[in-house]
Amino acid sequence: MVQASIITIGDELLIGQVIDTNSAWMAQELNKAGIPVVRRVAVGDVWEQIWRALDEESRHSDIVLITGGLGPTADDITKPLLCQYFKGRLVVDEAALKNVEYLFKEVFRRPLTGRNLKQAQVPDTCTVIQNKKGTAPGMWFEKEGKVFVSMPGVPFEMKGMMEADVIPRLQARFTVQYITHRTLLTAGIGESALADLIQDFETALPAVIKLAYLPSFGMVRLRLSISGVPEQEANALIDSHFTQLQQLVQPHLVTNVDEPLHQTVARLLIQTGKTVATAESCTGGYMAHLLTQKAGASQYFNGSVVSYSNTVKEALLGVSNKSLQEHGAVSEVVVRQMVQGALNIPGTDYAIAVSGIMGPGGGTPDKPTGTVWIAVASKQTTDCRKMHFRFDRERNMQHTANVAFNMLRQLIIAEM
Repeated sequence: MVQASIITIGDELLIGQVIDTNSAWMAQELNKAGIPVVRRVAVGDVWEQIWRALDEESRHSDIVLITGGLGPTADDITKPLLCQYFKGRLVVDEAALKNVEYLFKEVFRRPLTGRNLKQAQVPDTCTVIQNKKGTAPGMWFEKEGKVFVSMPGVPFEMKGMMEADVIPRLQARFTVQYITHRTLLTAGIGESALADLIQDFETALPAVIKLAYLPSFGMVRLRLSISGVPEQEANALIDSHFTQLQQLVQPHLVTNVDEPLHQTVARLLIQTGKTVATAESCTGGYMAHLLTQKAGASQYFNGSVVSYSNTVKEALLGVSNKSLQEHGAVSEVVVRQMVQGALNIPGTDYAIAVSGIMGPGGGTPDKPTGTVWIAVASKQTTDCRKMHFRFDRERNMQHTANVAFNMLRQLIIAEM
C-alpha cells in the first residue's frame, strides 16, 4: 500500500508564529486521492534537520512531500539542499525564468533583481513543476523508487501545484487504494455517553471499517472510514453501516454531511428560502463571519449589528435603557430585545442575538465569566437560553456560536 509523509520547513512554524495549515490541507487531498498520510513532520530552517527528515521519512513512505524554504532570501535553503541531496547542479529552467519575468513586469510591476532571477534555478536532477501562481517552481525527484516533491510554502501556490500537477502525477505513478469516509455531527451528548450508546454497533463493525470520535466545541463528529476494498463494495458496505449509525444517534443528530454547523444552517436557509440576521455583543461579529465564509451568502444572510456597547444596543436594536439599567446587558430581557431588533431588519425571517461575558475578566458573583444569554427568533417563536461556559475567550466565542446555530437549526426545522 502506497503511503506518504509531509515535511513542512520553517522556523516560523516551530515558534508558533505561523500555523501550519499546509500539511492539514495536503493530507485531506491525498486521502481523497487514495494516498494515506502516515507521518507529518515540521523542521526548522536548518540544513541538518531537513536532511535528516528526508532520510527518515523516505524510510517510512513511498512519497515525501515538502513545503517551504524556496524563497529568494538567505534563509531559504531547501533548493540548494535538494540539489546536493539528489546529486545535481543548479541550472536555469527557461519556462520558470519566463514566468518570473512575466510576473515582475506585468503583475508585480517592479524591477527584477538578480535575487529574484535565482527563483528560476532548479537542480538538473528534478522534473520541474511550473508555478502558475507565484515565482518559485516545484521540483519532482525520484530516488530508489521513492518520490520527493518540493513545493513553495505559500498556501495558494502549493494548492495550485497539488491540484493541477502533483496529485494527478502521483496517481499515475502509483497504484492507489480506494478510501472513503462518512461523517455525521451530533449535539447535546458527550463523547463518553455517545460511546456507550453505540458500543454494540462499534464492536460489530467489520475490520475494514474504522470509527473515529471527533469532539469539538460542545459537539461530536462520528466518522466511518473504509479502505482496501474495491470502490463499489466499499461504498455499499460503509453506507449500510452509516445508515445504522444515524438511526442509533437520531435524537442527537445534527447533520449527516461532513461540514461545519454554520454551513448546515446555511443549507437549511437556502432550502427554505429564508434569511437570517445577527445581533452580536460578546461574539463581536464572529457568527456573521462564519455565515459569510462561502460565496453566495447573500442568499440567506441579511446582515449583522455588532452591538458591543449599550449605546449601539439602544440606538440600532431598540433595547430599552431601563432594561439595561435594571437587568444589565447580559440578561434574558436584553437579549430578547436584541433578537427582536435584528428580526425587525427588513427582509429578515430569522434572527440570532447573543450577549455575554467572554473573559478572562468582567465576571461578577451573579454573572461569572462564561455567562452567555442566547436568543433565536422567527416571527412566530422566540427561544432563549442561558449558558455557562468555562473556557478561554476564543473557545467561549466558538461554543456560543455553535449553541446559537444549533438553536436556529432546531427552530428552522420545527417551522418547516
